[in-house]
Amino acid sequence: MSEYYLKKEKKMSRYFKSLIFWVIVGLILGIVVGAMPPIKIEALGIENLAIWSKVFIDMFIKALKLLIGPIIFVMIILGIVGLGDIKKIGGIGVKAVIYFEVVSTLALIVGIFMARIMQPGVGMNLDINALDASSVDKYVKASQGSESSFWGVLKGAIPQDLVSPFTDGKTLQVLFIALFTAFIVITLKEQDREYIKKALEVFQSFVFKILTLIMYFSPLATFGAMAYLISKFGLSSLVNMGYLLFVMLAACCVFIFGVLGIICYVAKVNIFKFIRFIAKELLIVFTTSSSESALLPLMKKLEKAGIDKSCVGLVLPTGYSFNLDCTNIYLAMAVIFLAQAFNIDISLWQEITILLILMVTSKGAVGVTGSGFIVLAGTLSSLGDNLIPVATITVLLGVDKFMSEMRACGNLCGNSVACLIVAIWNKQIDMEKFRYALDHPNDFKIQD
Repeated sequence: MSEYYLKKEKKMSRYFKSLIFWVIVGLILGIVVGAMPPIKIEALGIENLAIWSKVFIDMFIKALKLLIGPIIFVMIILGIVGLGDIKKIGGIGVKAVIYFEVVSTLALIVGIFMARIMQPGVGMNLDINALDASSVDKYVKASQGSESSFWGVLKGAIPQDLVSPFTDGKTLQVLFIALFTAFIVITLKEQDREYIKKALEVFQSFVFKILTLIMYFSPLATFGAMAYLISKFGLSSLVNMGYLLFVMLAACCVFIFGVLGIICYVAKVNIFKFIRFIAKELLIVFTTSSSESALLPLMKKLEKAGIDKSCVGLVLPTGYSFNLDCTNIYLAMAVIFLAQAFNIDISLWQEITILLILMVTSKGAVGVTGSGFIVLAGTLSSLGDNLIPVATITVLLGVDKFMSEMRACGNLCGNSVACLIVAIWNKQIDMEKFRYALDHPNDFKIQD
């Protein structure tokens, strides 16, 4: 009996230590507080706890926005520098980049298409002014003189200095600086390049540590988001949020079993067998919400299954910066969802502009919890508040953690298929051995 209770206690302890457990707790409490009559706390000068709780969202988003610039800057540089000497990597690097761009664009199209067809935000009729009445003037002023057209956005991508893009969260300007810096670094001698790469990796670990600490406050932010949303817009808004999760899941399945399935079919590989082959890594990713958590075991497994080590070593790590397919789906879908929820008309040309902008900004959406949300904020900043104000993303915070699970698992599938296709394309795979691995996945277990 004592052993039974000990195991039960350990299981409960794991639940209490899980971030998603506390996110669910925050979600439920937020719904309850938002649905209740106004809770007044006179000692703190709070007239309505549900409305006041918006302060948690504001603080959380401000903290995340501080990391937009550094995360995108360091990941873009490391992604490009990680390719090494372009002359040495030859065809494999070029083929990988071509594949990443084509498939990432298809993912964006799937996101926009599914959001347009299934319309998860239609009928919510949310009011931008209700999000933060005091900030309306700020959005109006910000929109004056700004251009949301594609050429207008491109013109604004060139920074006037090297500091304001990071302090003001100007994502495209950060990308411009990162691309220019990466080009300079990649032309340096190999020894100097390695010094800079190591320094950037240290800085990357530092930034990710800050991001991890901030994410510990996501349950509190989730509570504030749901309490404020329900209090302002009623319980009916929950139906749309649940439907959004369903549409996101449907879009990921369409991409994985549709787009990736067709690609694998052309390569004469069964997508269902391939998903079964990487099932353990998918489970790791699902529990951590980070597609990078399974990077090392996935690399070992693909190498053991017959894919050349040089191909695995180049394509998979680079894919974590340039080929996050389901994060692309999320970004495209979230933009259309917010436009629908707040009754913002988006023309076909503006949708094309959004697609082109996302093709660039999505390259900073690294496989770490919360980074997709950060890049979404940066993307909306790039489009200009006169199109879709950044403040609108507050309505997504309550369900973002659950969408993060889908993004992470989908990204792992996308990068695994990318490694396979590039290996086949570059003739760096033992297909007989690989097919055997798919048919006998238990024979290719990797020791932890």
